[in-house]
Amino acid sequence: MSAREPQALPPLGLDATQQYRLGIMGGTFDPIHYGHLVTAEQAREACKLDLVLFMPAGTPAFKNAAEVSSGEDRYAMCVLATAANPHFRVSRFEIDRSGTSYTVDTLRYLRAYYPQNVELYFITGADAILDILSWHEAEALAKLTTFIAATRPGYDIHTAQERLVASGVPLAIRYIEIPALAISSTNLRERVRNQSSISYLTSQSVAGYIEKNELYRRGV
Repeated sequence: MSAREPQALPPLGLDATQQYRLGIMGGTFDPIHYGHLVTAEQAREACKLDLVLFMPAGTPAFKNAAEVSSGEDRYAMCVLATAANPHFRVSRFEIDRSGTSYTVDTLRYLRAYYPQNVELYFITGADAILDILSWHEAEALAKLTTFIAATRPGYDIHTAQERLVASGVPLAIRYIEIPALAISSTNLRERVRNQSSISYLTSQSVAGYIEKNELYRRGV
């Protein structure tokens, strides 16, 4: 793959006799908010992950690049939001890579980069699990990672599981329930445009970065 080395990758797998679990939190993070952070922390605890690696997408496959904030801004906000948690890291890998960001390419790189005693766990929302069936090379994803699907209280897991079984794609999925935080990046952007407060929806450091750099004032 024509890309420079991933940045801020955790130093895992040095002891070949020990198993490591690396959580991967992918997303646009435009901006990152407490919903992302709570999901990552709950996944880390529930699945006994050693570290969670946040990977802001470079050119997201399902979004118009013109409607997404710069990679540098999204990376900086992720660094600010995760700095206080020693179990979180942020990587520039997808930000620095050219072309569209496909999850399968990133997972292949990580699988080749880390030794086999490092297990990969991809963290996402339960609603997004069904979308994975339409992702680029969905069947290949099943061989690269275990998915951690974050659900809200009352989520209909059984219906989702039935649809996945019917698809024939053998995804390995761990479901975890997290506090019902109805926070979205879309809502935060709208609030900034409307000059409404985003306090307690994201970290104060991220809110300050958004204000200082005048993000989301127009456009997105």
